[in-house]
Amino acid sequence: MQEILKKLDLLEYVESFSKLLSREKSIILEGDINLHHRFIKELSNFDFKEPPKILNLNNALMHIQKQGILKVSDIYEFVKIITYFIYLKRFNFEGKLQEWIDKIIIPEEINKICYYFDEKSNLKSGIDEDYDSIRESISKNKQEIKQNLYKTINSNKVRTYLVDSQIHYINTEECILVRGGFNHILKASVIDRSNSGFFYVIPHSVSTLKQKQSDLLNKREEILFKVCKEISSLFEKNLLFLKFINKEFDRFDHYQARLFFAKIGDKNFILPNKKNQNKLVDFRHPALSDAKPITIDFSKSVVMITGVNAGGKTMMLKSILSSVLLSKYLLPYNTHKDTKIATFKEINAVLDDPQSVKNDISTFAGRMLEFSKLFMSKNAIVGVDEIELGTDSDEAASLFKVIIEELMQKDIKIIITTHHKRLAALMASNQNVELVAALYDEENRKPTYEFLQGTIGKSYAFETASRYGIPLNVIKKAKEVYGEDKDRLNELIERSSALEIEYKQKIAKLDEEIFEHQRLNKNLKDTKENLDEHIYIEKSKLHKEYKDARDEAKKAIKAKVAKGHQHLNIAHDKAQSITTQKVQDKVENLKVGDRVKYRTTKGILISIKGSKAYIENDMGMKVQVKLADLQRSGNPPKIKTKPKTTVTVQKPDSGHVKLDLHGQRSDEAIENLDKFISDALIAGFDEVLVYHGIGTGKLSYAVKKFLDSHPKVKSYTDGHPSQGGFGAKVITL
Repeated sequence: MQEILKKLDLLEYVESFSKLLSREKSIILEGDINLHHRFIKELSNFDFKEPPKILNLNNALMHIQKQGILKVSDIYEFVKIITYFIYLKRFNFEGKLQEWIDKIIIPEEINKICYYFDEKSNLKSGIDEDYDSIRESISKNKQEIKQNLYKTINSNKVRTYLVDSQIHYINTEECILVRGGFNHILKASVIDRSNSGFFYVIPHSVSTLKQKQSDLLNKREEILFKVCKEISSLFEKNLLFLKFINKEFDRFDHYQARLFFAKIGDKNFILPNKKNQNKLVDFRHPALSDAKPITIDFSKSVVMITGVNAGGKTMMLKSILSSVLLSKYLLPYNTHKDTKIATFKEINAVLDDPQSVKNDISTFAGRMLEFSKLFMSKNAIVGVDEIELGTDSDEAASLFKVIIEELMQKDIKIIITTHHKRLAALMASNQNVELVAALYDEENRKPTYEFLQGTIGKSYAFETASRYGIPLNVIKKAKEVYGEDKDRLNELIERSSALEIEYKQKIAKLDEEIFEHQRLNKNLKDTKENLDEHIYIEKSKLHKEYKDARDEAKKAIKAKVAKGHQHLNIAHDKAQSITTQKVQDKVENLKVGDRVKYRTTKGILISIKGSKAYIENDMGMKVQVKLADLQRSGNPPKIKTKPKTTVTVQKPDSGHVKLDLHGQRSDEAIENLDKFISDALIAGFDEVLVYHGIGTGKLSYAVKKFLDSHPKVKSYTDGHPSQGGFGAKVITL
């Protein structure tokens, strides 16, 4: 891992991520990457404090397994882990994240131990009476030592010999600084001398108190040892739980470190896909400051990068490989969220000169050795810098053409940088090869650090040499040696690149014009539909007014108003004369099967009978309308995807990792054991403990026979003496 990180200039980036981990570990996050990404995404919705720094506890777990007694420091490391999970359980998580946290059930006896210690790993008051008594005695003893020293300092007899009136600490010992001759008036022990020849001394009266302090400290250690022994014994009984929670803490540690790392610099997680989609969008390599963003599609089997010297070809190659590696290990980085990276099993970088005097290997031989290993790989991505390095370019071009084509057959993606145009020309006709050229600014005579896909780039060796101080007369002679025919080839390459750039610019401009045309067309359609709707509403209002007027006329007739029928007929004739013409495009000849629109309803035309038509709308209802009222609609309905069928496995009621079968019949015990193992598998436990006792041996035999035939049982052993010995089985799932 370190080697590939060094080659891709990612060491510093990964180290900055590792500093966010609570304890040192590999950056590799094992398991289903999609599930991990889902947990991190759910966790991002909550503000939580970062976990405390934790030491590696593998040795401590092994010590517990061997019935050893842990130190207070080791016990406190477990306490910090358990306390942090107690803190996490206070959050109202949702979905899979809540299921995972709920699965971590802390035994009550372990939970109590978390309240034994303060934040400095000292035993709290009230836990052990003897310990509290000794602690109080030590405190009093320290106070007596200070008072004795101050009394000595303030003594008139001693003051004559004092260098200063301070209490000094030499090798953690409290003492005073005196001149020579002090022994005439003070009984004391010399523990050191100053640079000026004075003496650091401890009065004998203080020495007696210090001896008492030492005895008290020894007594405190004895009591603390007794407490550690009791806790270690309790830990031994819950060893499976401690292993489980230690592993789950590492998993959460990976999540929180990635989440906090993503927030620094607004980085994105790019989840690898299985559709072989590979496209970088606005990627910035972490090793570069103020880097130009890179956008490149590398979905094809081979990407061949050519062009100007010092134009960023190698960094382009490293950027592609870096994005793949960071996505593979679910590490966030600076790129657009539209970036797509496929899944690769292996990532190889052939970047350095493999020549080695020690191994007696040449540059080309070293390259061949590295390429030979690739034939054993599958589903890999390989980056090769300066592919024809170390041998004749024409021979190498032919050789590497065949090698690359063979590797393509093995599902290997290859990213290549080269200055030699022959290999690029040989591979250009292959539809699985993507050509990329590093661009050069002719006017300002320097690389642009930009890239153009679909063409071969010129190296600009003469221009680069001139830029770095090679005399012009030397460059002129070199061009003469180079030859006019090859110079013409370079001119053709330049012209091809210029045409390619012009072509892409025109396409971009046409795309903009097409987009604008589509926008205007949509606006016109929306305006027409709104106008049609307005006319329909106005017509409805007129019909309502007519209906109201007609109702009033009927009332007048009933009231025997003279000439009521005559006025009613006149009103009816006027209503019939009200006509509105719908604003719409010229009606095309509609046929059965066409998609049509009637007012605000859209559907399929299913039959035509004279001036009438039948349509089936998007809701599945059949409607009879006038054929003249229909207009063509080109917008298909949104296809509703069928809901995914999910299977919900009921979570077991108990999260314990122990089962007691004592006193049960064989058939009853096996039934309970089968359910217990199923619940343990659903809960995600790796190891469980089953008590069956010794007795006549029938129950023990039945349990063994069942475990031998169970497909999910990896292995089982007799329990530790503290776990029941031959009367119990530790089962690995």
